[in-house]
Amino acid sequence: MSSHEKLSAAANDRKARLAQLKSLKRKQAPTSDEPEAADSPSLQLQAETSDAIVRAEADTPSVATTYLSGRNYDPTTRNVKLGFDNLPISDPTNTLEYKAQQLALETKAQQEAEKAEDKGLDLFKLQPKKPNWDLKRDLEQKMKSLDVQTENAIAKLVRERVEAQKAIQDEDVS
Repeated sequence: MSSHEKLSAAANDRKARLAQLKSLKRKQAPTSDEPEAADSPSLQLQAETSDAIVRAEADTPSVATTYLSGRNYDPTTRNVKLGFDNLPISDPTNTLEYKAQQLALETKAQQEAEKAEDKGLDLFKLQPKKPNWDLKRDLEQKMKSLDVQTENAIAKLVRERVEAQKAIQDEDVS
């Protein structure tokens, strides 16, 4: 078969498929309850086109496989390739969605374990924290250095007072 004949066969194939799609759009596919009319022209056309397609595929390789690259076209489905052949992420357990799902499962298991224990109310869990607990936490870190300076200042004042008292006693004695 020459290339011109191959192209015309491919064109006829497309025309047959389009005609088949048009007929399907116009009328619903027949159900098994309804008797089919074997002499209807649309059924004869469908049978002829399917026979022609089968004969053309059996004789020669598909025109799509001959002329179209496999990059974006899938010849088996005769359509555009959709999506990925391989997953773009090599490790599916390394995604945020997976980690969130695992975290949700862990919390559900934890809740079920707490329900299974069936203890009474834990008042420490129910007791709210004071509204300034975070301020106190931050203040403690800043106060550590100030506490050291305060202790040094107190010690210095005590020493000065003791020395002043010794000086007064020495003056009284002499």
